[in-house]
Amino acid sequence: MQFDKNAIIGFVLLALMFLGFFYFTRTGQLEAEKQQKHIRDSIAALQPKIDTAAARLDSMHHEQQSRIAAAGQFQAAVNSVEKETTLETDVLKITFSNKGAQPKLVQLKKYKSIDSQDVKLVEEGFDKITYPVNTDANRTVQISDLYFEGGEALKNADGGQTLAYQLSDSSGRKIIHRFTLHPGNYMIDWNLEIEGAGSLLTQNSINFLWQNEVKQHEKDIVTEKRETQVGFWINNDYDYFTLGRTHEKQFENPLKWLSVKQKFFNTTLISKNNFNSGSINCSESHDSTGIITAATASLKMILPAGNVANVPLQIYYGPNDYTILKSYDMGLQNVINLGQGIYTFVKYINRWLVMPVFDFFKGFVGSYGLVIALLTIFIRVLTSPLLYKSYLSGAKMKALRPELDLLKAKFKDDQQGYAMEQMKVFRSAGVNPLGGCMPALLQIPIFFSLYSFFNSTIALRGQDFLWANDLSSYDSILTFGFNIPFYGNHISLFTLLATATSLLISIYGMSQTPTQDNPMMKYMPYIFPVMLLGIFNGLPSALTWYYTVSNVITLTLQYVIQHFIIDHDKIVAQLELNKKKPKTKSKWQERLEQMQETQKKLQDKTKTRQQGK
Repeated sequence: MQFDKNAIIGFVLLALMFLGFFYFTRTGQLEAEKQQKHIRDSIAALQPKIDTAAARLDSMHHEQQSRIAAAGQFQAAVNSVEKETTLETDVLKITFSNKGAQPKLVQLKKYKSIDSQDVKLVEEGFDKITYPVNTDANRTVQISDLYFEGGEALKNADGGQTLAYQLSDSSGRKIIHRFTLHPGNYMIDWNLEIEGAGSLLTQNSINFLWQNEVKQHEKDIVTEKRETQVGFWINNDYDYFTLGRTHEKQFENPLKWLSVKQKFFNTTLISKNNFNSGSINCSESHDSTGIITAATASLKMILPAGNVANVPLQIYYGPNDYTILKSYDMGLQNVINLGQGIYTFVKYINRWLVMPVFDFFKGFVGSYGLVIALLTIFIRVLTSPLLYKSYLSGAKMKALRPELDLLKAKFKDDQQGYAMEQMKVFRSAGVNPLGGCMPALLQIPIFFSLYSFFNSTIALRGQDFLWANDLSSYDSILTFGFNIPFYGNHISLFTLLATATSLLISIYGMSQTPTQDNPMMKYMPYIFPVMLLGIFNGLPSALTWYYTVSNVITLTLQYVIQHFIIDHDKIVAQLELNKKKPKTKSKWQERLEQMQETQKKLQDKTKTRQQGK
């Protein structure tokens, strides 16, 4: 395929025109938005000003009076002062509040967000865990509205810390929240004790309200939204849903835990005695606030009859680290997407092949880029027999090219007749025309497994290599400031290298196979690598680096196998020998030939009728 100088100049000018169009279109949009904002501000300035401060104070006063009335015998716990207590381990920093006796701020000390601050999984505002209790006849109050007493931390023998809050009323009823943190552990023990459960709870059941706001922690919020899921352990098995599939779920059967999982972190509420039923609703954000979703869960737990209730709970605040989650032995590791949906089967490739090999190389190689390169070499060596069979099949096809060219000249436009004779040539020579395709198809599951693996492996997060500053996200050597459809707003150099090496493989492969008369089939090997340019541009640089290394290895193996391993003269001799051997047809071959003959007869009849007209 050749292009003259004028054609190349034309393509370049066309590309520049597109880039200019997108740039000036975006600039015009921004200017229009600026003008509209100016108009809105001008109109707002002419509107009469309302004393919103007074209205707000009045509303707060009525709300306060309503809370006091609802508190009943717990009125003393309404008008108090908020006190905070901060507990730290080597991995967690949690600020507790006596208001609601719950975590107010949860920070992961070993992980940074896009603002270079500690990743926060709980922040003041929307996030809370609460439940209602009966105060007087026909009156209930949310625990999150009451101020507990206590809040002094105690050291434990294992180096952990325990924080206890207590709430009591004049009748002797008591509620205790006891939190325990353990060194090096992202799991928090939360023991809930209720004395006077018969009157504080309705029908011996407790209805938890759990609110969790998921915020952006990675630079690519589009991918982060796509990877955000709600996972749950129900009927002793794992299930999940994504925000793209649904936004709510009802739980009719008991569930062990409920998890709000984003790309690399998750918050999970766990009941040691199971929640009996519940529901969750997620509102998806479409603005630029950095909020991915706001999840609201309602979880019901039926307690044994009695005046004293003990509810053992746990909360996981931490990374989606497979080893850590698996160590809890409750299926939490399933929240990590190592293969889901129609690609569920690839999770076994990841668990039993990719992850062990990756961890092995990680044990003695400091650079994760080199670890990926070694992993790539291992996989390519493992699949090299398939590659050899593919190239051997290509060499056989090349040896048959002169004979096939003669058939093309003989049958000309009679494609059906040519196809029938072509199959006879393949069968006579003992050549499988799909022999070069099948090995390539067998490698597809490996690619999908690596796609899932590199998208979900937290070990790659924040790891730099060459010009990429984060192997878990795309690399960018140039950002446009505007979005190009099907491509994005940046240029990924690893993607360019992967595309270029894929093109070289296609060019070399086409040179080793018979010439295609079908224009679509002729140029498809060149079109597909170019399509990768748009598909791969937003993928993790770990994956595009893997693909680049894999392509370089493939090109090297192609040259070595074709020039030093495969004996083309020997292949030609073997094909001639195969032609002399008696052939037996399989049932599949017999049926295929019958179908071809039937199609040929129909084609000839149609052609005869058309000529008669």
